[in-house]
Amino acid sequence: MFSVVPDTAEVASVRQHWPTEDDCAHDARTLAHELAPRLAQGAAVLIELRGTLGAGKTTFTRHLLRALGVQGRIKSPSYAVVEPYDPDGLPVWHFDFYRFADPREWEDAGFRDIFAAPGLKVVEWPDKAAGLLPPADLLMDIDTDAQGGRQVALRTRTAQGASLLATLQVSAQPSTGGSA
Repeated sequence: MFSVVPDTAEVASVRQHWPTEDDCAHDARTLAHELAPRLAQGAAVLIELRGTLGAGKTTFTRHLLRALGVQGRIKSPSYAVVEPYDPDGLPVWHFDFYRFADPREWEDAGFRDIFAAPGLKVVEWPDKAAGLLPPADLLMDIDTDAQGGRQVALRTRTAQGASLLATLQVSAQPSTGGSA
């Protein structure tokens, strides 16, 4: 399912295929298992999600938040811009900058303090805050394929991101053939 893609500008890069939503959920659980202890120790982790509308950015985030222990409804932050969560005392923020017309809206919204604090920040449409976000630990590009699955490219430019990416590579499982 995984293959390493060399890129000198990146610490690490991996491509994968999620034929079904079960594959997406599996990778989200794997990532959550690695993230939880880091967040408990006060780490700051930034994951950027890129893809067209309907590519699966929010779906992946919902699986990740569930795996981290978020209970109840997980809303898309499309209108609120940010939805905060605190599963088991782990600070998590889910951002969606789709509606930003100018990157300065990020600054005007006062998000600098959140991004400087410990915790997980998952950002959809990070390009809408171009040049203002700190370096991402993981960058995920999600595209739909002709069969309804997802092609995912994961990249990192930080040592912490490379460690998270290595965890996903080691735990890769074949598709379970579940629902799409």
